[in-house]
Amino acid sequence: MKKILIFILTIFISITVISCNSMREYKIKDDLLVAEESNDIFRVYYEIFIGSFSDSNEDGIGDLQGLIHRFDYLNDGDLLSGKSLGIEGIWLMPIMPSPSYHKYDVTNYKDIDSKYGTLADFEEFMNIAEARNVAVIIDLVLNHTSNQHPWFREAKRAMDEGDLSNKYIDYYTLVTESEKEGGKSYHPFSGDYYYEGNFSPSMPELNLDNPDVRLEIIDIVEFWYDLGVTGFRLDAAKYPYLNDETKNIEFWNWFVAECKKIKPDTYIVGEVWSGDALIAPYYESFSNFDFGMSQLSGAVSMVAKGQDDVNWYVSYLENYRSMVESYNPEAILTPFISNHDMNRAAGYLNLETYEMHMAANLYILTYGNPFIYYGEEIGMKGSRGTENTDANRRLAMLWGDRDTVEDPLGTTYNPDSQDNGTVKSQLKDKDSLLNHYKKLIMIRKANPEIARGDYQKIIFDGYYSFGGFLSTYQDSTVGVFHNIGDMELVIDLSLYTDFEFSTLRAYIGQGTANLSGRTLTIAPYTSVVLK
Repeated sequence: MKKILIFILTIFISITVISCNSMREYKIKDDLLVAEESNDIFRVYYEIFIGSFSDSNEDGIGDLQGLIHRFDYLNDGDLLSGKSLGIEGIWLMPIMPSPSYHKYDVTNYKDIDSKYGTLADFEEFMNIAEARNVAVIIDLVLNHTSNQHPWFREAKRAMDEGDLSNKYIDYYTLVTESEKEGGKSYHPFSGDYYYEGNFSPSMPELNLDNPDVRLEIIDIVEFWYDLGVTGFRLDAAKYPYLNDETKNIEFWNWFVAECKKIKPDTYIVGEVWSGDALIAPYYESFSNFDFGMSQLSGAVSMVAKGQDDVNWYVSYLENYRSMVESYNPEAILTPFISNHDMNRAAGYLNLETYEMHMAANLYILTYGNPFIYYGEEIGMKGSRGTENTDANRRLAMLWGDRDTVEDPLGTTYNPDSQDNGTVKSQLKDKDSLLNHYKKLIMIRKANPEIARGDYQKIIFDGYYSFGGFLSTYQDSTVGVFHNIGDMELVIDLSLYTDFEFSTLRAYIGQGTANLSGRTLTIAPYTSVVLK
């Protein structure tokens, strides 16, 4: 009987070990991918809609404690673990009290929405971020408030009661019928007055020329800097003075100057959703999301899908950066492929044919601060659809475990369309998109020249699917090269550049790469970093 029990126990332990091993997270280990912590402004950021990220109290809504619980997934604080995604910065979509699910209509600029938690929760989150050297920027909506904000309600009460000396009346842009300007939207306020609300009647526009409003803004940013944030993402940055670019830039120059008085090394990035030539002037004030690289018709997708060639892409990057730097020589680009206002990239970039992988390579292995939209790294899908709702673009993170977070109010997206797996299913698969993103971020961090360097394109005449550039930082140069085609290529680099490479720092993609002398052999759908 004793021998039988020992035999059964042995079988049980063996099954348990096999089971645990099959679920074990794949760890990326490569001596060439060891990096020091970033102590400057250049980082890989991760955009999070908290309400859809992780739920700690089983009410279906993501919250700060859920985010804290998932911090190890984002950054476990160990540069050598090879386990976490490895992001170095987080952009939190609006966290302030608001009547809407998206919270872009604020009712209190100096608090946390109760559905997300408390200021104590936020401080706990910030303490972890600081300990792991993760920068945090938060969405700041200054163009408008909610119509339920105390400022607006007090202005409405005062106007209705004839208290025209009330200071809050001048907090908003109020006009009579004859003062309305073409191209702007107005809504009835009180008596003969209307308020400007270009996004919605529930989002009245602030009067940013009012010195009292500007003092409020300084007070708001000081409050959040005191809580440890690195900076802000500025919503609707071209709207404060609609159709008046000059006044917009003057205002933002004032805003950034005030922020730098409080935190000289602040990082601020704006949303100016326009063409490249209209975005570039705003770089005078702050970094801007580079919309020309995003979405199905953007530069990254067009190249990843083979509809434009890699030589065109590297030329585009050089030309765009030159244009931006003509407004601000110290400008930092902000490449991305999708965000909360766009259809998710995995809906138009195929994973099976490595389009999604190569798109990631193209925008993360380049200059500046790339922004990853939560769930992008596992190929989450989501699009407005015929119902025309942005909630479908902000779906619940697919953890694949017992997380109770649910899709936001108004979602109509068919969950059966999510066919690329979950975090849980991808963690243990070394060839998953998630582990591709992990390795990609490690490559970028281990080669600081990529993010920070002076850029020099190399034109490979006669090639469509192959191309690349040099990037030099602190007298060190790397070459980044991409093969977006379906054939292995053998390239004599000496025909295209005088720079002599001696080391293959990393490769990432469907296959491998090899450097022999000055000849590079690179597999299909693969990128390489040489030094």
